Amino acid sequence: MHPPSRQDYVSVNLSGHYSNNKQQRRQSCWRKWKQLSRLQRSLILFMLLLLFICGVAFYPTFTEHLRGLSETEQNLDRSVLLRPFHPPVLPDPVKQLQEQLSQRKLSNRRGPPVLQNRFQKKGNASHPAADRKEVEEGGVISWRGAVIDTGQATEVSRNEENKGHSPANQEDPIFKDLGASRMEAVQEAFRHAWKGYKDFAWGHDELRPISKTYSEWFGLGLTLIDALDTMWILGLKQEFEEAKTWVATELTFNKNVDVNLFESTIRILGGLLSAYHLTGDDLFLDKAKDIGSRLMPAFNTQSKIPYSDVNIGKGTAHPPRWTSDSTVAEVTSIQLEFRELSRLTQEPQYQAAVAEVMKQVHSLDGKLDGLVPMFINTNSGQFTHQGVYTLGARADSYYEYLLKQWIQGGKQENQLLEDYLQAIEGVKKNLLQQSSPNGFTFVGELSHGQFSPKMDHLVCFLPGTLALGAHNGLPADHMDLAKQLMETCYQMYIQMETGLSPEIVHFNMHQGSIRDIDVKLADRHNLLRPETVESLFYLHRLTKDHKYQDWGWEILQSFNKYTKVSSGGYTSINNVRDPEYPSPRDKMESFFLGETLKYLYLLFSNDSSLISLDQYVFNTEAHPLPIWPSTV
Repeated sequence: MHPPSRQDYVSVNLSGHYSNNKQQRRQSCWRKWKQLSRLQRSLILFMLLLLFICGVAFYPTFTEHLRGLSETEQNLDRSVLLRPFHPPVLPDPVKQLQEQLSQRKLSNRRGPPVLQNRFQKKGNASHPAADRKEVEEGGVISWRGAVIDTGQATEVSRNEENKGHSPANQEDPIFKDLGASRMEAVQEAFRHAWKGYKDFAWGHDELRPISKTYSEWFGLGLTLIDALDTMWILGLKQEFEEAKTWVATELTFNKNVDVNLFESTIRILGGLLSAYHLTGDDLFLDKAKDIGSRLMPAFNTQSKIPYSDVNIGKGTAHPPRWTSDSTVAEVTSIQLEFRELSRLTQEPQYQAAVAEVMKQVHSLDGKLDGLVPMFINTNSGQFTHQGVYTLGARADSYYEYLLKQWIQGGKQENQLLEDYLQAIEGVKKNLLQQSSPNGFTFVGELSHGQFSPKMDHLVCFLPGTLALGAHNGLPADHMDLAKQLMETCYQMYIQMETGLSPEIVHFNMHQGSIRDIDVKLADRHNLLRPETVESLFYLHRLTKDHKYQDWGWEILQSFNKYTKVSSGGYTSINNVRDPEYPSPRDKMESFFLGETLKYLYLLFSNDSSLISLDQYVFNTEAHPLPIWPSTV
């Protein structure tokens, strides 16, 4: 028997004192209750009665639920139950659908985490090469080893092939509802942009949303014409009819104004031709004939290489004031539109003029493994500033139009295909490198034998072009490269503090680099460009991998967060690395409506028949033109 402790003695001596304190506390509580007013006492009694009634009502249900729990449920892993909840960085309005998707426990990875690696130190297991291997092994369809078939591929057959391999069947109602909600978000973004244009810049070229005014380039309603087919595709009938009325009553090309041949061809001629094909309305074809004929004086040069500028009222043309050169991209990226104009009008001069340009560029000296310099002289017809090779500004869409002319013409023009295939091999040999530390594949530039790890955002058209070629029977490794470059272009967005890509990035290649991407101060602007979402559209359409839709959704949210102007419209910004003040530039480029929002809408659609890639080819301004029927 243990002797009593000190606590025992204290409890005996103080027991009488404790009992006295209890009685005093009861008397004190009663005095306080009596001091309350009758209303206060009634309210307290009412609340107590209400709580009692609720307890009686819910007690049977609660006990029944406890009894119904299975032994498995009772033994759930506590680590799962106690897992902390992390809200999404960028909230999705269709959160409930995403929760349902997560419950499906899709086994494959969705690429890099949404935004977690924006500030995360590198050098971990999220190496992109490992990710790609895991995706291929996890069931996403691999294009490796595919038989090259120059016959017309069909999206129907691709869809059948993908049913057992893609992350989720495109017919899954969950993905269908998710895509519909995101498509509605694009419609809302377009309406907001259109509101700004309609309120402050109606009939003018471009909106300046901050100052609530407009800027003119050609004075031809550039944004309105560029957006015609977007409104039709998005199903915005009221907005389309308003724009169509303006085209019918206000648009005239009989103006004493200089226009850029390339820009007016891809935006105005291409926009009108596309609107005609989608609607069947001759109004748009008549306007296309008018502008097309007025652009033809540009080809009146000794070399047949067109001048860069045309006065559409006077019928004269000239090079820029500071040079007699045109850029290679400008003179080789007008072919889809003029070829289609000849087909519709049965007037061969349009196609003949642009075909002559391609014929001459094909035979010129100065190429490097199919890669072309950036400038060509309109007097001599020769390349100038030789030794510099890029897939960025001044050369980019030359490569795009090699493939797309071949597709447009029913795959009959082998010279175009040969030039394209040679150029892609030239890219692999001379411009393709990997960054450090994460090994992102990127396309740099070559200047007089010196490689530069500089990559324009414009180069992000290439993943989509490569995927389109693979879909049309070109080598399967084109699709592999497309996926690698697509991931790189995505990283150009998520590694920026605003989630928006700069105009130009430089990749680190030295061992021991801390981050893969650097951005110079002068290159930090974002112009609302479409190239990355364009390629996301192609990659999703042709692989059915929904991660590309998720990436595009993140980009749309970043546009809404950092470029949306409350009074209407979206603005380009100066600094993608400063989320506190991205420094708006007060300009909404016409291609934001003509391309960026259109490609986002098509990206979020799971309907391959919506502008089928087996029936249409997009010009470099995202205007769909029909693929010609095969003559074979």
